[in-house]
Amino acid sequence: MSPAMDAPNAPGWLTARPIAHRGLHDRAAGLPENTIGAAEAAIARGYAIECDVQLSADGEAMVFHDEGLGRLTGESGRVRERRADDLRRLAVAGSPERVPTLPEFLSVIAGRTPLVVEVKSRHDGDLALARRTAAVVAAYAGPVALKSFDPAIVAALADLAPGLPRGIVAESRQDDPAYAGLTSEARHALAHLLHFAESRPDFLSWRVDDLPNAATYLARLLGRRPVMTWTVRTPDQAERARRHADQMVFEGFRPD
Repeated sequence: MSPAMDAPNAPGWLTARPIAHRGLHDRAAGLPENTIGAAEAAIARGYAIECDVQLSADGEAMVFHDEGLGRLTGESGRVRERRADDLRRLAVAGSPERVPTLPEFLSVIAGRTPLVVEVKSRHDGDLALARRTAAVVAAYAGPVALKSFDPAIVAALADLAPGLPRGIVAESRQDDPAYAGLTSEARHALAHLLHFAESRPDFLSWRVDDLPNAATYLARLLGRRPVMTWTVRTPDQAERARRHADQMVFEGFRPD
């Protein structure tokens, strides 16, 4: 069977509920992104949760989006330069919330809602964070999926986390500084899903303003891959998501 037509591991729960981007966060209300409080708020409203993980200096998966600590904690330096116990003591956005480890985050969610974990990457071939994330979620009994912008990580997760849904996060324009080290050929492959035969994702997570496009259209039509779309913040984007995707990753409003 060709790569485009094999049956993906995409259970219905993956797109059954709107997905709260980094939890149902509201910084003004003391619920910063990627925190236990934001996760609890999402669960209370019946939403699924998307979170990010970065690697600590001692190899723990920390629930945190940025490489740098400044925006969310006011501290200098990078997540990967601090040990997990040090990071866990940091206040997030001046709130009582602290930076959680992935094991802590999972223990709080405890299967009450689906969780999609984005494995961050510097596109440098380092699989340490993917390995740790896979090891942590292997012991988790709730519905969980893994995704990454990095096709190499998505491919590796087939062996590191067999049986778990794994997805590629993508956008059609690689204008973010995170892509600065990639060749033009690599950026072109990312924009058009040309790594599909190697990464073999079970689902796609595509930037909403880039919809519709050939990659997502064909993935849904021929590959039977569901598409979630990020980050939906406006009514126009919500309508675009409704028309061209199977579920939204949202923030800043409540899609009730």
